[in-house]
Amino acid sequence: MPELRTMEHDRLRQARRFRILNPRWWWHEFLRQLGELRCKPREIALGMAIGVFIGITPTIPFHTILAVSLAVLARGSKLAAAIGVWVSNPLSIPLFYYGSYRIGQLVLGLPDLRRPEDHSLLVMAKLGGEIVGAMLLGGVILGIIPAVLVYVLTLKLASSPGFCGASGERQE
Repeated sequence: MPELRTMEHDRLRQARRFRILNPRWWWHEFLRQLGELRCKPREIALGMAIGVFIGITPTIPFHTILAVSLAVLARGSKLAAAIGVWVSNPLSIPLFYYGSYRIGQLVLGLPDLRRPEDHSLLVMAKLGGEIVGAMLLGGVILGIIPAVLVYVLTLKLASSPGFCGASGERQE
């Protein structure tokens, strides 16, 4: 009998170890963390929208700092903004950066990238400036629609009767 308990214990321990590979576990963890925020639904939704917006822009080393700073200025939830930047991850960053550049390239009317004939520092700096400008503009444009959708969905979720803050009471 003790062997059976040991086997069950090992199986449970191994299942816990691999749960992080399950998308449902991530979704439940995300909802749990949102539910622990002590804010009004509008503040949570605004913070999430800001975080997602910044997470889509090509500002990778500054995502959290920018999102939290904007949340402070907009009076949104700073923690929700920090959670929202998680939309940017190793799988999504290449897509966001490519989409940002292509949208910026279209809006600015830039030609396709080609290897420059002259490799001088000035030519390379100009080319780099055009790419960065296109990516920033494209990232802002690309981030608008997801941010609005996240705001609406998070506001609806945070305003629902079953959603509780960390205090266990529904937030008004």
